Amino acid sequence: MSKLDYKSAGVDIDAGNEAVDRIKDGVKSTFTSNVLTGLGSFGSLYDLKPILEQYENPVLVQSIDGVGTKTIIARKLGKFDTIGIDLLSAAANDILVMGARPLTFLDYIANDRLKPDIIEEIVSGMVKACSDTGVSLVGGETAEMPDTYLPGEHDLVGVITGVVEKDKIITGENVQPEHVVLGLPSNGLHTNGYSFARKLFFEIGGYDVNDTIPELEKSVGLTLLEPHINYTNHVFAALDAGIDIKGIAHITGGGLVENIPRILPDGCGVKIQKGSWPSVPVFDVMQSIGNVDEDEMARAFNMGIGMVFIVDVNSVKDVLSELTPVYEIGTVVSGEGVSIV
Repeated sequence: MSKLDYKSAGVDIDAGNEAVDRIKDGVKSTFTSNVLTGLGSFGSLYDLKPILEQYENPVLVQSIDGVGTKTIIARKLGKFDTIGIDLLSAAANDILVMGARPLTFLDYIANDRLKPDIIEEIVSGMVKACSDTGVSLVGGETAEMPDTYLPGEHDLVGVITGVVEKDKIITGENVQPEHVVLGLPSNGLHTNGYSFARKLFFEIGGYDVNDTIPELEKSVGLTLLEPHINYTNHVFAALDAGIDIKGIAHITGGGLVENIPRILPDGCGVKIQKGSWPSVPVFDVMQSIGNVDEDEMARAFNMGIGMVFIVDVNSVKDVLSELTPVYEIGTVVSGEGVSIV
């Protein structure tokens, strides 16, 4: 009987070492002087003292997120350079709603067979997004798990940590009726609703990722791979200008209908004015393909609004002058839930 090794069981340690070698320079480029360890350590060390000295009562804010089945679109196209951007953006937006500045990011990439070139492509997008946002990519993990994942499958997850002054945490508790709802536009699905989108385009519509549709500027696949917008600069442009934002909602899975209520106090609802922001063609196309009810579309997708600010009426002009583009899309009302009229 010939001698067995780990590779014969489906795990290639040499491929893992090659992947690390490919990504190490890019990852190091995101490091600030606060990062005390490099790649290969069992854990990451980050010196918080210089950061925390800038705050009177600092609070750490953390979130974990994934890219979900958007990875299937990347696999179909053989294009993995944007899903790392998606991962960082989704996580950063989740802590931004509380007013937190992102500091560090940890990633986890799992697959059935580790391919160093694909790992390099994924991490290259992540590095770009971290650099653009001022986030240190302090560590990560690649896991090769044959039989846990189907051939060609990837799972991509990230953990972000940020900091906010305790008395400046944005909770939504001071939202009141007659406050104004402002929306920052999305550029497509971001990282949500891909199981539904894949059913609509590929099963019901019968399209391929390389097919073109007149209403879309790009192929179906490239339209669905449009990177998630990171709203860090938008949020802090408003906060640093001293604008009193009462509440912020990241419009993720569940759309406007499910996400805005997460920041509303009891007794408050929101009325959204349909058509008060430019439509994004991909949503119109999907609705047409599947004859999907408008209410269902609004629960599954962001429908062109990726983040919502709630402000008092006196702050609307300041936000509109500070941020571009931003749209006045609704009003806080007495009641509960979100209605789109």
